[in-house]
Amino acid sequence: MTDALAAASTTTFDRPRVRVQRRTTSSIVALILSVVVLVAVASMPLWASQGLIRDIVRLCCYIAIAQMWNMLAGYAGIVSVGQQAFVGVAAYMMFIIAQLWGVDPFVAVVLAMIAPALLAIPTYGLLHRLDGPYFAIGTWVVAEVMRLATSNFGYVNAGAGMSLRVMTGYSATERAVGISLLAALMLLVTVGGSYWLLRSRYGLALIAMRDNPVAAASQGVNVGRLRFLIWVAAAVGTGLAGAIYFMAQLRITPPSAYDPNWANIAIFIVMVGGLGSLEGVIIGALIYFFADRWFGQYGATYLVVLGLLTLFMALFARSGIWGLICKVVDAPWFPTRRTLVEERQ
Repeated sequence: MTDALAAASTTTFDRPRVRVQRRTTSSIVALILSVVVLVAVASMPLWASQGLIRDIVRLCCYIAIAQMWNMLAGYAGIVSVGQQAFVGVAAYMMFIIAQLWGVDPFVAVVLAMIAPALLAIPTYGLLHRLDGPYFAIGTWVVAEVMRLATSNFGYVNAGAGMSLRVMTGYSATERAVGISLLAALMLLVTVGGSYWLLRSRYGLALIAMRDNPVAAASQGVNVGRLRFLIWVAAAVGTGLAGAIYFMAQLRITPPSAYDPNWANIAIFIVMVGGLGSLEGVIIGALIYFFADRWFGQYGATYLVVLGLLTLFMALFARSGIWGLICKVVDAPWFPTRRTLVEERQ
């Protein structure tokens, strides 16, 4: 009897216990580096020149816009080539609120987010019945309509554009501090917010919807509502990047605000870096940023090379550069999957 009790107690003691692991060594390092980057961006006036601040703000805007497109295409299954509509409408609204209505321009950036949200709601209502390339073409049509409407709208000086003259009321240092803080906030909202969402139960629903919308719907996921919410959230995030970008430029025109290159840049960054991954967006944004600085002078030839690179990645490496890295080493920076680990008591 004693031996049987001892054996039973030993068996109970050795019984494995399963726990869910979501944090890795690489993710801890990435978290620390992310905090350092955010602090560095927010404190740019203390260590960076005006030119460097503009370059870093531009890079931050690329990351934000690409991440919003990544949430659309990589998780919600929505391919849009008209994200420039939200860039332009948010930027113009910021100029109207600040320059014409007299509101503090840094406050106007936040208030301007109402515009892309209001635009996203009816456009999704019109376009969600379309599928595949028809939806993509529809988004481009919306962007062109917004560009033409703005070009003929006298209240915003039509095609001549607007200048943010109200910013002359701030010193160069004050402008740099405000832009730097807004850029850091933008990264926190777009990249950090996306990571938080993907780690939540809604993230599980998004991943399930990405892999198989029909199967996800059969398990209780409201695919239509989730796609709508992601569409609106991506519009607001894209608009935030547009408002901050053109605040830094101090001038806006319809061709620059509704430039199709905004969508092209986002597609290139995500396709080259890695569709459906936060890490891929960062890698792709860095590649595009430095390629544009070093080879942008070659004009059409440079754009053709970027297009061919995007096509090559789409055909032969659909997971992008980050996907190729993951085949060699499994060290995610922003892990969203759940791993079961056995522990013995």
